[in-house]
Amino acid sequence: MKEFIKWLEENNWNYILKQNKEFSIPREILERYKGIPKEYIEILETFKQCVSPSDKVWFLCEDDYKNNASDYCWNEFELIGLEAAQADNDEKWEKEIKEWWSKHFPFIISLNEGYSFYAIDLSQDVGAIVYGIEPEFEETEKVAKNLEEFLKLVTKGKILL
Repeated sequence: MKEFIKWLEENNWNYILKQNKEFSIPREILERYKGIPKEYIEILETFKQCVSPSDKVWFLCEDDYKNNASDYCWNEFELIGLEAAQADNDEKWEKEIKEWWSKHFPFIISLNEGYSFYAIDLSQDVGAIVYGIEPEFEETEKVAKNLEEFLKLVTKGKILL
């Protein structure tokens, strides 16, 4: 975590460290997303806020999961997909979107060059980090085998946030 915090400082990210390691996110989120990796729990315990200098990329922190931190919901892209499926009266598509998002826990939102996100895969490749971008949010690309590798790739400039 020290290397990542150093990277945040060197890259002028706006972050606030928590005074204590306590956090709480809504029970319905924890019930939906079983097996959130301990590495991400450490981020939730460490950061109150973690936002890029442009304010266009941010790690979802405790207040984000409570929808108290920005104009975007923590599950904004799932909501966009569901809205499209409902507008088309496509119940099968709506079900597929819900099932997909129930297995992919979003932890970064980006507004750089359109809407995109990073999520933790909680399905078959448990712990892998995937990247998705509009318009087909559920068509993702695996970018790291776990959060630790993801953060290393970020600090080495191999993944740009």
